[in-house]
This record gives sequence, structure tokens and C-alpha cells, in this order.
Amino acid sequence: MKFTAAGDAIIQQRIFEEFEGYSELAPFIMQGDARFFNLETTLNHEGETGVSQFSGGTYLRTNPEVLEDLKKFGFNMTSFNNNHAMDFGYKGFELTFESVNKSGLVQSGTGRNLAEASAPKYLDTKNGRVALIAVNTSFDPSMMAGEQTDRVMGRPGINGLRIKEYVELPEEELQHIKRIAKATNINAGKDIVRKEGYFPALGDNESELGGLKFVLGEECRYVAEIMEQDIKRVEKAIYEAKLQADYIMISVHSHQISGTAKEEPSEFLKSFARRCIDMGANAIVGHGPHLLRPIEIYKDSPIFYSLGDFALQLYSVEFAPAEFFRKQGLTPDSTVHELLKQRSKDFTIGLMADKKMFRAVIPLWETEGTRLKKLTLMPIEMSMEGIKSETGLPRRSYNKEIFEYLKEMCEPYGTKIKINEDGLYECEW
Repeated sequence: MKFTAAGDAIIQQRIFEEFEGYSELAPFIMQGDARFFNLETTLNHEGETGVSQFSGGTYLRTNPEVLEDLKKFGFNMTSFNNNHAMDFGYKGFELTFESVNKSGLVQSGTGRNLAEASAPKYLDTKNGRVALIAVNTSFDPSMMAGEQTDRVMGRPGINGLRIKEYVELPEEELQHIKRIAKATNINAGKDIVRKEGYFPALGDNESELGGLKFVLGEECRYVAEIMEQDIKRVEKAIYEAKLQADYIMISVHSHQISGTAKEEPSEFLKSFARRCIDMGANAIVGHGPHLLRPIEIYKDSPIFYSLGDFALQLYSVEFAPAEFFRKQGLTPDSTVHELLKQRSKDFTIGLMADKKMFRAVIPLWETEGTRLKKLTLMPIEMSMEGIKSETGLPRRSYNKEIFEYLKEMCEPYGTKIKINEDGLYECEW
């Protein structure tokens, strides 16, 4: 079988038919039997719904008709399980869910309850059946779909992977935290509720400071782990898909990092990706941080820690809620132009000012059975300048900076990359 995939499509406007990027991108994408992208926006018409009191960063919304433009590239699978899924509240979520279903694209990772959101969804092709399971580690807790019981309806939302965070400290530093907590009474209210039985008791080797937990350890380090019950839910979905499908693809939206570089995926993401393959998944398609991350081949299965962006149109937002304006010190009667200019310090900072966010790859991988046989990458760039109808749209790139950037990132993961005569990248492992 063959597969292609693209990262984040932050699309906010229609793509006109003469767009020159189609001529090279669409034929490459169409080589895949399964062709995936991450839909990073909500779909609704102006006036159909209000907004949530939080957003994934920018309140993203566009008209449902953009799905037809994206389908012209050849995509047949998607997910909108990302940090923007609830930007326009529950109704906006439901409108997006309905529009994607009506489009004919196979979607996973969202649903009217947790069972539906976490279930694998299937694409039938002439060369085999592909399962898609979509998860997300970067979301507001209220976005998580709820379980349905015999007497209580489920809650619409996403299939989230909740993260347990704490800091390990040696004995002396842990005692120092305990002294600070006692001197400031920062935990007093929570301690009262804990005594009433509504929070679990803290052990002798644990402390809290506000909302952050500290535990005794051999060295000072920050720890983030995916909750085991969420991993078990993914394991169940993979087990189910193994009966129904020939190939299992996991979509992972994750912003978290390890170290100090946005390019380096979190330790829990690396562990989760490998564990999914151990459980029976065949490919991990990552997105979220809006730039390229390393590619790893684990047990003859590809792990794309982030493919970067496929479309980046953050300056094409047509309107925004009052909360967004006030957050930037403006009044709701200000223009969106003023809003985005204020946030970006006169368009000098942010995603739209960083060339790394406009560089990405589209992988084409071929398998024998479920084993990876060949992996080719098409480098792409989104336009940062030029006419407004093309800003943020992708086209094939011949910029060797992308090659050098990705090559250096992948080497520690055992993946070697070379440039072919046609300008595409070939991966070796």
C-alpha cells in the first residue's frame, strides 16, 4: 500500500482554482491510497454560533466549503482533534463535525461521546483497508469528550491524552518547597477540601505549591506522563482495528517539547509513539507545533513527530470575539487588523513571522504488508509574501535549507536523508 500525509491546515479562506501549488502537490499526494491531513480550524458560517471563553491561541473559523478545496489536493482522511476544536464552543464543534462527515472525508478523534471520539474509523481502498485513530495531548480539559452511561448522555468532544505533571526534587529541595507552602498558606484552601475527603491525601514524600506537585527524587527534574487510562483506551482501539483493517495509522496532535527547542518532541510523545507501534499500530503521523520535527523508523514503521504546516493563514481571520480584543488591550470595536498587529508587535513576531513555520514536508511511504519499504519526502513552503489570496498556501520547495534542517534533526534518530535528482528526499534507516 501507499500513504501520503500533511500536517496542520490552518485554512481560513477559499483556495482559488488556478493556485499554482496544485500542479505539483496534488499528483504527489494522490499517489497514496490513504491521504491524511490535520484540519486545524472550525467550520461554521458567520452568525451560526458564539465562541468559547478560551481558544487554541487564535479563534479559528472558516466556511465549510473549504473542505472541497482541500479535497482537490486528493485528501481522503482527516481529523480536527486539535487545540482549536472548541474555539466556537460546543455548537461550533458540532457544526464542524457535521460538515466533515458530509464531505465524505474519513475522520477520527472527535465525537458525540468518548466512545465515538476514540473509535477507529476506516477508509476502504482497492489495496486494503486503513484504520485512523486520532489523539491530542494539547487541549483545555473542557474539550475532552465524556463517557456515556446507562442514564447519562456522553459529552461531545475530543479523544484526549491527559498529561500528569510533577517535579522530582532531592530531600533538601523538597523540604524547602514544604516550607514555602506553609509560610504562604498557598495550599490552605485545598488542604481544607482534602481533609473533607474531596482530594486524595498527600504522602510524606509529596508536596504541592499552588497547582504544581513535587515528589521526592534523586535529582531535580520535571516529569510529564500520559495517564495510563488514556493509553489503555488507545490500546483498545488499536486492538479493535487489528481485526478490521490492514493498516493502522495514529494521528497525534502535540505541542509539548523536551529541552528548550520546539523541534524536539516531548519524552512522553516518543514513548507513546513507540508504544503504539508495539501495540500494533503501523504509522504515527504527528502535527501541532507548526514546524518540522524528526522522523524515526521504529520496527519498520514510520514515526513523523511533526510534519509542519500545510497551510498557515493566521492573518486571514475575518472577525474575533470581544475576549480576544480585550486580551490584547483593545476594545471590541477595534479592527482585526489592529488586533493582529498589536499581538505580533507590528507583525514582527509570532508564527507568521518565523520562516521555520512555513517549511514542511509531505511524506509518501510504501509498504510490503505492514513493513515500511520506501519513504520519500516532498519539501514544501508556504508563501509569506505576495498576493493575499496566496499567503500561507503551500507549494513544492527547492530550498536546500529545508533539507539541511531536517537532515540534522533526524540523524540522532537513526534516519538518514539524501536528495534525489528530482529534488525529492529519500529516507534510509
